[in-house]
Amino acid sequence: MTGRDAGLFPPDAIVRRVDAEAILLLGGGRALLMQLAHPKVAAAVAEHSGFASDPFSRLRRTLDATFTIVFGTTDQAAETAAALRAVHDRVAGVGYHANDPELLMWVHATLVDTALRVHRRFLGPLSPLEAERYYVESMTIAEILGVPAAQQPVDLAAFRSYVRGMVGALEVSDVARRLARSVLHPRLPLGPAFEPALVLGRQLTVGMLPAPLRAGYGLSWDRPRQAALVLVGAASRQVLPRVPAVLRRVPAA
Repeated sequence: MTGRDAGLFPPDAIVRRVDAEAILLLGGGRALLMQLAHPKVAAAVAEHSGFASDPFSRLRRTLDATFTIVFGTTDQAAETAAALRAVHDRVAGVGYHANDPELLMWVHATLVDTALRVHRRFLGPLSPLEAERYYVESMTIAEILGVPAAQQPVDLAAFRSYVRGMVGALEVSDVARRLARSVLHPRLPLGPAFEPALVLGRQLTVGMLPAPLRAGYGLSWDRPRQAALVLVGAASRQVLPRVPAVLRRVPAA
């Protein structure tokens, strides 16, 4: 792209290709509930946002920032990261600060882990090399948002170990369970015609959530619903790859 700042990532970057897929948005609820499972994240969200009335606004802001960093120019990426850090500077309470690299790392990890899992289930798995590259490229996003490279897992295997460890260690708080109701049963003025879509979204969110966190939230799951989720994924993997890539992309891409 001669004469134009191509941004932090080259045009053929795996992170550009993967994050462009609109199907990843199906994982939004999963990522939110994973984030809220961290008691400090849940406390920050409860005390510094109108989450109950608009539970997905926080996710939209996070995704907008990520899309700008991935697809925008270098200057746009830097400006977006600086603006986000400025907002986080005002989010602090007893025992937490939103710019804490530990909390930023967990929020970032939920998005990366969800992207890889949703891509695998609904579009098809990345090759091991592609998945590794995706993670390594995602480290740049985390770093510009405030997580030093030295505080990030060094590779995909270490990252997966980190996520498993966090999922096993987190204890879902009462605050998180209250906030989760807004994610699973949002108050949206869509009317009864959209109720089936909300039910489907809720089932996908619950089904894709790691089992320990699902139990922590007190959410039920069973074999028939798991079988249905597997069938939906299998059907999607047959259909989506045949849809032209340009029709599958998010507008930001």
